[in-house]
Amino acid sequence: MASFFRLKASSKLSVRCMCGNNMSAPLPAIVPAARKATAAVIFLHGLGDTGHSWAEMFAGIRTPHVKYICPHAPIMPVTLNMNMAMPSWFDIIGLSPDAEEDDSGIKQAAENIKALIDQEVKNGIPSHRIVLGGFSQGGALSLYTALTSQQRLAGVIALSCWLPLRSSFPQAAANSVNKEISILQCHGEADPLVPLVFGCLTVEKLKSIVPPANINFKTYPRMPHSSCPQEIMDIKQFIEKQLPPIN
Repeated sequence: MASFFRLKASSKLSVRCMCGNNMSAPLPAIVPAARKATAAVIFLHGLGDTGHSWAEMFAGIRTPHVKYICPHAPIMPVTLNMNMAMPSWFDIIGLSPDAEEDDSGIKQAAENIKALIDQEVKNGIPSHRIVLGGFSQGGALSLYTALTSQQRLAGVIALSCWLPLRSSFPQAAANSVNKEISILQCHGEADPLVPLVFGCLTVEKLKSIVPPANINFKTYPRMPHSSCPQEIMDIKQFIEKQLPPIN
């Protein structure tokens, strides 16, 4: 059952389980810039995964001046998976549109990601040179974090995901500085876990928060709950557009 709900980045990418002390997540998997880093991508993995698989992907498409940071979620019991403990950004109670949501867990996870962004700012990369993204649960968290943040970001990459706490979202996003942010949202048309309709509903909700022209929604025929080469190229192009080199 647990393996069925493991939301993998790609069938071609290895998934490495976290182990050791459950009280704190290990340091993020990082793909350093090939030269001085003037921009960064922070990317959040899906349920049951770790940051390693996405770091491997970014290593294959990296842009020389961009640093890629793929943190690992803490290990916690997940209601959806019969309370089995696994890497998870927050609890998932159900996958139906009307399922109860982990309100406090989502908000705390968003604060943790905002702290990670602040750390990169202290390291010398301004927030407007940071793209935040994620896959599935990580994509949901990246959308929520960006659209409730006071940190001006360069863009959001939201893969195979949904918008959490959507009923309260207009109010939550009211004071965000990212109302003009560019969003790349991608979804597989054959996704059995987070159906395409979730992606379509998310796009419609986002259009009430940011200018519709700023949302690029791409779908991929026959792609399940994973990734594909075309999506990866679309991610690369989005990053290069939002984080151009600077002199």
